[in-house]
Amino acid sequence: MIKDSIPHIPVLFNEVIEAFANCNNGYIIDCTLGYGGHSEGILKKNPNIKLICNDQDEEALIFSKKRLKSFENRIVFNKGNFENVISTFKDYNISGILADIGVSSLQLDKLDRGFGFESEVLDMRMNQQQDFSAKDVVNNYSQLELEKIFKEYGEVKEYKKVASLIAQNRPFNSAKDLAQFLSTKMYKGKLHPATLPFQAIRIEVNNELGVLKNLFENIEKANLSNCTIVIITFHSLEDRIVKNYFKKWTKKCICPSYLPRCECGNNHQKGKIITKKPIVPTNDEIKTNPRSRSSKMRVFKFD
Repeated sequence: MIKDSIPHIPVLFNEVIEAFANCNNGYIIDCTLGYGGHSEGILKKNPNIKLICNDQDEEALIFSKKRLKSFENRIVFNKGNFENVISTFKDYNISGILADIGVSSLQLDKLDRGFGFESEVLDMRMNQQQDFSAKDVVNNYSQLELEKIFKEYGEVKEYKKVASLIAQNRPFNSAKDLAQFLSTKMYKGKLHPATLPFQAIRIEVNNELGVLKNLFENIEKANLSNCTIVIITFHSLEDRIVKNYFKKWTKKCICPSYLPRCECGNNHQKGKIITKKPIVPTNDEIKTNPRSRSSKMRVFKFD
């Protein structure tokens, strides 16, 4: 049985299934299929729902096609970056959208993908067809460019020191070498010294924040109705983007602030925020799946 070999526990699984409980027809788009855990749960819970299962990682698609084979007549598989999936399927009856943002366990656990501290390569590409990788960032970016990404994408306190150390001691040929180097040069707190710099490099390699913003822009352009949006993030930069878009979609008035009174009709609210505060994993879930500890889930419902 393929289930016996599934090496991943989907985060906030029960909460995701509950969020889509009232979706009774049409398609739910799983923007980030991964190992297919959330998709399988949705298909079991919602027998009248079909899924569009999207991932840019070929390995994820191959695995999940096998896992979800018993549901294949209810699934459309699509390979591509999730920023484009809404526009690709805009003519479908979309009743839900799920996006579990960030690096997947499939990518983290495979040392040949270059995400982990023990990896012998320096890669971090979510889409292995793209040329640009972590090696390009680490070995070719100027010190100022490294400072910028460590400050903005990693929120690294000593971003100047980290950038300087890397610039003065490169080239680095593996994630393992870089992680060990930072471990010897930086203060060791609760987090491994390479954690936040690796996050910043990964975000830069995959344009993760730009892709997330594009997803929201395409959702907005699609003019969806009676559609549930569920987004799971793993750090504050992503969560801030989600929070701001959801807040924007609840605004009735979109007039410029300098106008003395509303001239837009005050009827531009697109729906409502279901989660006033983000849903976070329980202590039991964190014990079972430590990678879930930083996850946050926000839900929006279009009218």
